[in-house]
Amino acid sequence: MPQYVYTAMDSKGKEQKGKIISDSEAAAVAELKQKGLFPTSVKAVVASKKAKKAGGSGFNMALGPMVIKRKELTVLTRQLAILLSAGLPLIRSLRTLEKQAANPAVKIVLGKTADTVEGGATFAEALSQNPKSFDKLYLNMVRAGEASGAMEIILDRLASFMEKAAKIAGKVKSAMIYPIVILSISILAMVGLMIFIVPNFEKIFRDLLGPSEPLPGITMLIIGISNTLVSKWYMYVGGVAGVVIFFVVLVKIPAGKWAFDWVKYNIPLFGPIIAKTAVSRFSRTLGTLMSSGVPVLNALAIVKETSGNEVVASAIQKVHDAVKEGEGIAPPLGKTKVFEEMVVSMVEVGEETGKLPEMLTKIADTYEDEVDNAVGALTSMIEPLMIVLLAGIVGTIVIALFMPLVKIIEKMS
Repeated sequence: MPQYVYTAMDSKGKEQKGKIISDSEAAAVAELKQKGLFPTSVKAVVASKKAKKAGGSGFNMALGPMVIKRKELTVLTRQLAILLSAGLPLIRSLRTLEKQAANPAVKIVLGKTADTVEGGATFAEALSQNPKSFDKLYLNMVRAGEASGAMEIILDRLASFMEKAAKIAGKVKSAMIYPIVILSISILAMVGLMIFIVPNFEKIFRDLLGPSEPLPGITMLIIGISNTLVSKWYMYVGGVAGVVIFFVVLVKIPAGKWAFDWVKYNIPLFGPIIAKTAVSRFSRTLGTLMSSGVPVLNALAIVKETSGNEVVASAIQKVHDAVKEGEGIAPPLGKTKVFEEMVVSMVEVGEETGKLPEMLTKIADTYEDEVDNAVGALTSMIEPLMIVLLAGIVGTIVIALFMPLVKIIEKMS
């Protein structure tokens, strides 16, 4: 009998991991449920090894890993919700989407999912065989839809959540990309001037002024940097590579990842946008899960894993632990000092009125609007700053090269 590695939540919301021997994955899930556990991941140990050799579940030797991209998954989820709401059975809906799929990865994943459901597994169990495409948030929403019997409503809600998450992520990326592009152009312009222009001017200065004539300090500085860029370029390349490697290694260490996320959360200009985005994501995810029927402890555990920021994740973990001890969400949320007082107050009102999911959705809508305004303000602020920066860099080099020319003109006069 095959052996399975599982991750599950107990009745107190505590995560448990272990191994179980069963006839099939569906039987393993059923056995875990009988033990009072809520499985979030069940994987066959032997099957995963065979998949690496023979292109098993989730892999194709010709096409590589079968992963559905986030944008395609959003469209697919919306289409599946429409088909189910029209009265089509789940398997027929999956087969319909499989036939019309243009992407081979989508076609293969849908085909395997439909085959697994036809074999007697639940929809969530079938999706869990492809964790690269369907994360824990997606799987738990589907489980909630199966438990409530309103799969089409849950999928529609999930599609809306994914669309809004993609929209706000795109706005934040656009705010980040603009200054990076301008800064990169500034650096390239400076390096180009240093490598190709400054050395020619140095020769002119030496020929016309003579080797004994001292040059202005700023000119000597620019010429010195130019000479090292030309003769010892490998030092600069090595330095840049070293910094990149340092940050890559840093973010893989838990403490380093937390420190890096803390800096991002508190950095001027960009920090407020990142903070508002984190609040919006937390509120939207938790509200969507709770309104879909996912228990609050499980919902908090999922929100923690999908937060994308270690500072926010550690704060949510503290809230999770406090709720497990019998507290509400608002008091421990306020103690974390990560979320603004307005968020804590609105969550408190939502708990008191019994409308916490609706209140979380309102918080998400409010902060998404604030992100829009902050991105617009940042873009309008950064544009003149970047122009001044670029003009300052190029202007400094031009002044440094112009000052010796004044001496040359005076000498010629």
